[in-house]
Amino acid sequence: MKKYLLSLIALVLPILTFAQDATEQGLDQKIDQAFGEATGWFVNFIFYQIDFGGGVKVFWVLFPLIIGATYFTFYFKFINFRGFFTSINIVRGKYDDIDHHEAMPVAGDPTPGGDAIETIAIEGHEGEVSHFQALTAALSATVGLGNIAGVAIAVSIGGAGATFWMIVAGLLGMASKFVECTLGVKYRDINEDGTVYGGPMYYLTKGLKAKGMAGLGKVLAVLFAIFVIGGSFGGGNMFQVNQAFQLVENITGGTDSFLHGYGWAFGLVMAILVGIVIIGGIKSIAKVTDKIVPFMVVIYVAASLFVIFANFDMIGDAFGQIFTGAFSPEGVAGGAVGVLVQGFRRAAFSNEAGIGSASIAHSAVKTKYAASEGMVALLEPFIDTVLVCTMTALVLIITGNVTAANASLNDAEAILLTSGAFESAISWFPYVLTVAVVLFAFSSMISWSYYGFQGWSYLFGRSKKMEYTYKVIFCLFVIVGAAASLGSVIGFSDAMIFAMMVPNMIGLVILAPRVREELSKYLKAIKPSKE
Repeated sequence: MKKYLLSLIALVLPILTFAQDATEQGLDQKIDQAFGEATGWFVNFIFYQIDFGGGVKVFWVLFPLIIGATYFTFYFKFINFRGFFTSINIVRGKYDDIDHHEAMPVAGDPTPGGDAIETIAIEGHEGEVSHFQALTAALSATVGLGNIAGVAIAVSIGGAGATFWMIVAGLLGMASKFVECTLGVKYRDINEDGTVYGGPMYYLTKGLKAKGMAGLGKVLAVLFAIFVIGGSFGGGNMFQVNQAFQLVENITGGTDSFLHGYGWAFGLVMAILVGIVIIGGIKSIAKVTDKIVPFMVVIYVAASLFVIFANFDMIGDAFGQIFTGAFSPEGVAGGAVGVLVQGFRRAAFSNEAGIGSASIAHSAVKTKYAASEGMVALLEPFIDTVLVCTMTALVLIITGNVTAANASLNDAEAILLTSGAFESAISWFPYVLTVAVVLFAFSSMISWSYYGFQGWSYLFGRSKKMEYTYKVIFCLFVIVGAAASLGSVIGFSDAMIFAMMVPNMIGLVILAPRVREELSKYLKAIKPSKE
């Protein structure tokens, strides 16, 4: 495993160099340029756009995500729709008596990267968190800046009609989430102390080995682990704290703000808070997220509904724009296909269905039926994309903020656009939204720290030394992310997040029959309770 460690240290060193001398003017730009030159080929490959002509360019990564989601929707006979109310009942605890079980000793392979011990006994283990906590831990990583800024950019480029396709993609993505999170529980490992290790690394290794493809499984698992570590440092860390600080700085006066030039201090406070939470592992993360996420989602949706109903007479026209724009857009770059692409892109980039990240959090659930957590997980894209993203889009449409002039905004500017849209109906809401963005960023960071640590422990072992090494590095990246303008580093880590999709999707398609078996087993178990 030394070669993996050396390769990751090579990525970390330039960032730590900056952290040691953050006061030197222009050093972050120099690092950014050097890093961009070294990693540009990878970023360009992952975010390569296929040109269809007429101004329509589509990221190739969208194709496997959307095609895969559509395939799983049909393969599992529309589980994303027919299983919806069952999923809600699972979260409510209706079937907890069926799922009751005693804790079991260690199951699976305690040596990451070695030969996996196939076992189904793992499904009888206590687990670490409840269905609700697993859902909120995974939601905390996806509900955030993308729902606020990304939607503003999507509807500015694609018009109101992009909202329709965003909803469609979100509904399809529910099937992908169901598949990957069922597999996460089925093939998880559990240490002697009850700590759960799960996610694509384990179902790729163990699941594909059971199908006689051990070599392929090991390669895909190692690739995924490397990608998830890189993604956790950047998109799940630096990007979050960077955008949160920019918004706080803007809301307090921009360049005249008392915070201007003190990103490192903001980052230090966030790093301390993140460190306090992540030291305790998934249990402490879940205890935080199961309070923050529902609270912030309820406040955000309530504010959205207030704006929408305050402009009650415009609701019909807003939905008219959404449906008309979805099929016969006017004045939008790329026409109907362009609108479809923008909607699908925002949904895929927002809920991460098919990326594999959420299955890591869901793996820690207390259950003896793998499919029960898959059912819970399918609610995630619904809440994230169909509910929160649609609310944002409706507010922007009703307040007249969907214009082509806003299509070139960056994320920080798009958050301010959304903030202004809310301000038109609730004068004080920008301050609440600022707090929401900081909390969303914080919850995303602590969940992504768990994702990255799972990849780290798979490659380098589960010792306390390795655990604290990762967590210290992660907290250092929080400080760097708030203080620096490292666009290339963040771009590279974003590319790593979507690179996770490649090994994950291969595994999902191959292992889909195993998921169908688990679903049949669980539905049979709860049938008496439903009658």
